[in-house]
Amino acid sequence: MSNDILLVGTGALATLFAARLSEAGHSVSMLGTWKQGLQALRENGARIQEADGSEQAYPVHATDDPLDVRGAKFAIVLVKSWQTERAARQLKLALADDGHALTLQNGLGNLETLTRDLGFGRVSLGVTTTGATLLGPGLARTGGEGIISIEQNQALAPLEAALRSSNFNLQVVDDAQSLIWGKLVINAAINPLTALLQVPNGELLARPATRRMMASLASETAEVAAAEHVHLPFSNPVSAAEDVARKTAKNISSMFQDVRRGAPTEIDAICGAVTQRAELHGIKTPYNRACWQLVRAL
Repeated sequence: MSNDILLVGTGALATLFAARLSEAGHSVSMLGTWKQGLQALRENGARIQEADGSEQAYPVHATDDPLDVRGAKFAIVLVKSWQTERAARQLKLALADDGHALTLQNGLGNLETLTRDLGFGRVSLGVTTTGATLLGPGLARTGGEGIISIEQNQALAPLEAALRSSNFNLQVVDDAQSLIWGKLVINAAINPLTALLQVPNGELLARPATRRMMASLASETAEVAAAEHVHLPFSNPVSAAEDVARKTAKNISSMFQDVRRGAPTEIDAICGAVTQRAELHGIKTPYNRACWQLVRAL
């Protein structure tokens, strides 16, 4: 079947995107593998819990069969980085010949993995600071209004319009790599420490030792970005990481959420990717390496 927009994933962000797009009148399909999530989405729709505790549900088409959504013109990839290879294989079957995919995932390597299966020019890069927490299958709570930034590409114009009509804060940028690395600096500084210590983001600022570790993680990642000739969207990586931790003080990071429910994390695509890129440039990243191994050990 052909749908306006295909969302790859059934987690917190995918549920939030599905609800917003469906509310705005767009036909939305969700492609995933999580049986409980798919069942809940089929039975109850995409449900969102607002800040006041109220709950709204919106109709979506949920499936685990890429052939069921064959011919999709636009897809937004919202799965964890460790699921990207599987998502790429599914999209190869689901996406129309002239279809286009947008990745809004965390970490490095997602664009390359998707392009390998879908072909050059069929995948665009984006990043989002929109937050959401998964409360249960098909049910997410909004985690503060963020920004969706996507690279300039005329092929994405209909998708841009759909996102804007769904009340997302969207901006089009010339250098998406800058934003990807900017978010990587923030994720590397905050996510592993919250997962290891099992605390909300703001608690990292309240402890002198963790605040120093945050600074080291952010600085290491920024040094690797410079070696990769990436111009970060901020001048001070430490201040940027602390500012995000302050603004999202009560939030539970996605990595902490993963650890708490016993799911794989994105540590390989965050601290692991930073460490591996650093090695190529002869840069030492002891804090990223330690967090990479410790989170994997969880």
